[in-house]
Amino acid sequence: MDPVTVIATASAAYSALKRGIEIGRELQDMGGQLAQWAGAVSDLEFLAKKAQDPPWWKVGSNVQAEAIEIFAAKKRIESQRDELKTYIQYSYGQSGWEELLRIEAQVRKRKQATDHRKAEMKEMAVTVVLVVLVLAGGIAALGLLAFILWSVQQR
Repeated sequence: MDPVTVIATASAAYSALKRGIEIGRELQDMGGQLAQWAGAVSDLEFLAKKAQDPPWWKVGSNVQAEAIEIFAAKKRIESQRDELKTYIQYSYGQSGWEELLRIEAQVRKRKQATDHRKAEMKEMAVTVVLVVLVLAGGIAALGLLAFILWSVQQR
């Protein structure tokens, strides 16, 4: 999950939604596009949260560049949301917009329970593996140092 992929997904779903609204499709018939767009919005919010508090092993990487990408993507999503609100309210009224908000909330909850949880668990697994490797390397270095000192002392 990276900002570029997320914004590409959101843009594709947004374009499909916009076309559907323009040709008069019912909002319920565009459930797949609504869910895809809402999922991308949820993923972007998750990435933004993670960018504010990156794991210790990511601090030296391109965190600032990723934060800038996420910021730009959030602004683009806000623009899409505003346009969708205008289109939907014009075409379907306030109830159509409220329906989109309900769908977005459902998708966000589902994403948090599944995809985002998996990403957090993967990050935790990477952290545990790195800690174990660092500790094993430290113990091995201490063992090597002890062996060298012992072998020098034996001469």
